[in-house]
Amino acid sequence: MRKLDWYIFRKFIGTFFFAISLLIVVVIVFDVSENVDSFIKNHASLYEVVFHFYIPFIPYFINLFIYLFTFISVIFFTSKMAGHTEIIAILSSGISFRRFLWPYMMAALLLAGSSFYLGNFLIPRMDTVRRTFKNTYMENLMKSSGQNIHVQIEKGVYAYMSNYDLKRATGYKFTLEKFDNHTLEYKLSSDKIVYDTLHDSWQIYNFVEYSFLPEEKLVKGKLKDTTLMMKPSDFYFVKEDFEEMNLFELNRYIDEQHAKGAENILPYEIEKHKRLASPAAIIILTVIGASLSSRKTRGGMGLNLGIGITITFAYILFLEFFRVFAISGIISPLLAGWLPNIIFATIGVYFLAKAPK
Repeated sequence: MRKLDWYIFRKFIGTFFFAISLLIVVVIVFDVSENVDSFIKNHASLYEVVFHFYIPFIPYFINLFIYLFTFISVIFFTSKMAGHTEIIAILSSGISFRRFLWPYMMAALLLAGSSFYLGNFLIPRMDTVRRTFKNTYMENLMKSSGQNIHVQIEKGVYAYMSNYDLKRATGYKFTLEKFDNHTLEYKLSSDKIVYDTLHDSWQIYNFVEYSFLPEEKLVKGKLKDTTLMMKPSDFYFVKEDFEEMNLFELNRYIDEQHAKGAENILPYEIEKHKRLASPAAIIILTVIGASLSSRKTRGGMGLNLGIGITITFAYILFLEFFRVFAISGIISPLLAGWLPNIIFATIGVYFLAKAPK
């Protein structure tokens, strides 16, 4: 990279970190004012508030708005360069617009790589601490699946319980059924089932076992220790627990739930494709921003910023729009994650064609 490349690169990265840092300070101040009552009421220490909640919150917030502030940063400093006729001088010296975009692409790739690492590896690790704090001092993230819980724990094996008590790790009116080609071959019914955390097993109380194949058999008992292909987490849900999963853990969880035939895994698949698609959005929006604001206009920076913010919020709107469609089952999570990028990549090609040569 030449001096000019480093000049643009430094302006890009410097403007981005200055803008995002200012917003982080503002957001933290507002968040503290909103949650200070919960911190005091639940006796959260200053150390825990700072190091267990707000420090892990910073990478999460940066990654949440990284493409928005990338776009605004590009428009801001490129419009200033265009207003000072710097871009005219650069292009008049024989440098093509595509060559002019080279440092933009280097900075965008750096931010896209950082976003990928943050979203898929660093944030899930730090979110474990943040969510533990949130669960302790702000809101209970673990909730029971309610009444009459049905789950498939493996192929052809189904479990049912009337309700599950999180504190006691106990399920009531438990039933286990095994099918072979839609034919019931085994059934177990019991008053309650308790998870033994020490031995990673289940204790079944007052049970009745029915075996139908190869011959009918009935067994009754007071207590039975057994290992089953299920965990207490199968009977309750943790709000947005995918936030604590890195990319590999998320993929493994999705595969396990597919193998069990579990329902409601769409949020996890949507999250996976969102994490993969977001870094690409940084590159696409950088091309749009540089192409849009590189021409000197009468409206100046204000007009370019207005158009840029409109495009950014349109992108966020498309993300939410397609996410709702994916949750409803109208489109696949893969399509929901990547359609906004495809649409705005097309817009980027248009602005690139209209950019000054």
